[in-house]
Amino acid sequence: MTDQVSLRVLSAHLGLTDGTVSRALNDYPDIAEKTRKRVKAAALELGYQPNPTARRLATGAAECIAYVLPAKSNHANEPFAGELLSGLSNAMLKRGWDLNITSAKSLEDEISQFKRLVATKRASGFVVSRTLSNDPRVTALKTLGVPFITHGRTRHSEDHAWFDVDNQAAFQTAYRHLNRLGHRDIAYIGGPKKYNFAQLRFAGFQQGLQESDQQLRREWVEQSRLTLADGEKAMLRILDAGTHRPSAVLCITDMVAIGAMRAVHSRGLVPGKDISFIGYDGLAVGSYTIPTLTTMTQPLVEAGEILGSMLLDVIDGSAPKERQLLVDAKLVQRDSDAPWNEV
Repeated sequence: MTDQVSLRVLSAHLGLTDGTVSRALNDYPDIAEKTRKRVKAAALELGYQPNPTARRLATGAAECIAYVLPAKSNHANEPFAGELLSGLSNAMLKRGWDLNITSAKSLEDEISQFKRLVATKRASGFVVSRTLSNDPRVTALKTLGVPFITHGRTRHSEDHAWFDVDNQAAFQTAYRHLNRLGHRDIAYIGGPKKYNFAQLRFAGFQQGLQESDQQLRREWVEQSRLTLADGEKAMLRILDAGTHRPSAVLCITDMVAIGAMRAVHSRGLVPGKDISFIGYDGLAVGSYTIPTLTTMTQPLVEAGEILGSMLLDVIDGSAPKERQLLVDAKLVQRDSDAPWNEV
């Protein structure tokens, strides 16, 4: 047989009509089980690959999931997004589905995009990231009755599918690591409090303080948007807060940490020597900074693949409550942290 076996060729081989073969391949209930098995066995034997457009017309399914780039996050340009979307694309490729990526100008626009894609039947499910503690996007998708999964939990995630890293435990681990290195004066650059992960990571930092019997120093706690520039600005505020500077800084993301290290450079100090840094995400760019960035890593490409696979399970009929997964972050030690007694 040729590499391209059409539906007509398959139908002629079986002695059945095109419509019967098409309905058998798409599991229509009016086709006898014996016929369905015979058709699928022949399709496998001949190497038949259905035309995606025709299959979608036959089933009425979009065979596509959608990812709306979160509003006001510069998300499209972040290494975070690129790695996550790579994993999502891999998961869809295995199924032969598509990934629809759109952008939004605001939270309200994100929800409008959901409604539009559902109304036009251009998406069978959605992936939501940068989850908020109280996330109206989750409420909207529940109301629409469409399958979805969140990358990260919300404050109330009991009844929907999600994949998340244990953010609180990750920052507790990072704090303990710095503490073992002899650091006691540890600052923190967090993110906007609306994000659920930002609250959990700060809680982990606070647990570290309590374990080591250290007091929270308000002048060493800064909030930053999740960008290089804002990480730099937040670090400069910490450096300008008093004559006594911290010996180490925990940063909410790798991008914030890289910006903070730039601020230290600008003041004639050496990251990893004068002040230690730990970021979060495990982005590949962290292995190219000077010094290379120590980080708590979450598997972004792998996370994308897991999210895609779990969402397809929900679309296939799995209960959303059965598709919830919490994993641990891992410490990847590079050159941006050092024992305090050697500084």
